[in-house]
Amino acid sequence: MADPPGCCAACATCLLCPYSCQWITAKKEKRKGLRTTKCDCIWFLFLFVVFLFTLVWLYFTIIILNDFHNFNEFIFKQRKLWLDWSLVLLIATTVLISYSSVLLVLALCLQLCGQPLKLHWVHKILLILTALVVAAAFTGLGIKWAEEWRSARISLQATGPFLHIGIVGGMTLLAWPLASFIYRTRNTGLKVFLVLIYCTVMIALYLAPLGITSPCIMEENQLPPKPALVGHRGAPMLAPENTLMSLHKAMDCDVQVFETDVMVSADGVPFLMHDEELTRTTNVQAVFPERAALNSTAFNWTDLQQLDAGSWFLERRPFPTVQSLSAADRYQATKQRIPSLGQVLEAAKQSNISIMFDLRPENHSDYQNFVNATLGVILRSGIPLQQILWLPDGFREQVKQQAPGVQQVYGRKRLQNEKEPLLHVNLPYQDMSSEEIRQYRQDNISVNLYVVNQPWLFSVLWCSGVSSVTTNACQVLKEMKHPIWLLPSSTYLMIWIVVDCVSFLVILWAFFLLKKCSHRRQAAESETDVLLTKINSLMQE
Repeated sequence: MADPPGCCAACATCLLCPYSCQWITAKKEKRKGLRTTKCDCIWFLFLFVVFLFTLVWLYFTIIILNDFHNFNEFIFKQRKLWLDWSLVLLIATTVLISYSSVLLVLALCLQLCGQPLKLHWVHKILLILTALVVAAAFTGLGIKWAEEWRSARISLQATGPFLHIGIVGGMTLLAWPLASFIYRTRNTGLKVFLVLIYCTVMIALYLAPLGITSPCIMEENQLPPKPALVGHRGAPMLAPENTLMSLHKAMDCDVQVFETDVMVSADGVPFLMHDEELTRTTNVQAVFPERAALNSTAFNWTDLQQLDAGSWFLERRPFPTVQSLSAADRYQATKQRIPSLGQVLEAAKQSNISIMFDLRPENHSDYQNFVNATLGVILRSGIPLQQILWLPDGFREQVKQQAPGVQQVYGRKRLQNEKEPLLHVNLPYQDMSSEEIRQYRQDNISVNLYVVNQPWLFSVLWCSGVSSVTTNACQVLKEMKHPIWLLPSSTYLMIWIVVDCVSFLVILWAFFLLKKCSHRRQAAESETDVLLTKINSLMQE
């Protein structure tokens, strides 16, 4: 296989060495007999598939970062080990995508230079391992975290238009090595097959925007109001969760609702705590080592007040933002204690912030007493009842009778035969489509979705018209004055047409230019063959 005019011997050697894992000089006589076989082509195809596979996994990795704190908490409950596993995931994914990307670029450059695609066996083994690791990751995601598939579907509403442009650009660049291979190979059937496949894929991509929908494709004057912010356990990126410091930090972020979890102590005092055990967010293992594994409700209020509810935040650093806290904030965090519901209601009454809470654990034998104790604290606090958003389903009718001013929030969608209209719903963001959000908004039903941390997700829900979102990142979403992107449909149509036209012209140019290069090379080879024939004849004479 002759070297094309633009590929020097040094470049060919540098490309072959990392791809084939051996030093092959660029002299033709030493490369004689090295050709790309059918087996080599199959391995190149496998390399391309693995690259796409890891690229899709990279996309999923970025998407699930919104919910990864839940995964960290899950691992802690199972193994009592705290680690930011998102960092581990990102590093591993980056290594896999970088490895397959470098190999693919080397292969494409080798093809353009007319060099043989002799993939070394070490690379073959590593590619198989890469495919197995990514397949295992997808399988685990489907089994243990199935709702993230719905998150990925929602993410396409935010990224669909830009993914389309990127994929069209990538497939357009692929036209160069494809044209080079077609003009070099002598297998007519293979040529026709590759061209048909490529043309089919490109036509599908050119028409893909017909199936792309996004709530952010709208006119500026149609944009709904910005969703209100609900602090998930306060402002957990800035302060220890479910503490008075977290409540005050949430107020600084203009949060309208403080979302928390309430439990009731053994002596009947409602207090703030999310986990059924105290080990994650307190120093109970140091203070009460023999009772550390007990349920939070097994401790009386005097015992709970002895626990440090803030130092863990600085030690474990549940979010990267902990590193940027000021010295004053760090000192304040170490002084946090488990707050009672009464203390939180007093702070909320003074600041006019609403309180939304779950009452845990729902399956406790004394749950009715928990409801009574919680309701008693609310009524005695003197807080306006419209500032209380009641989430627990247990004994809801009793609560309506004793405190009719409390706002009832339901963790489900409305039913067809609803006895009384729902005014507030609180659901995971994966459970409602953009169409449902718009319909609820038209029917004056307030929709709060949780947990929304990433700006891209907040933008999609903003464009959809959601009333509020529960977030860990109130300090980030507070600063957003506008969705990340908003395109009028006419502008998107123009971008679609321009991208498709430019891509089509570049593909034609690639095939035309490489065809001319192919003809020149063939002409040069013919002249060389004629010259060699004449020299051979003269030598025989």
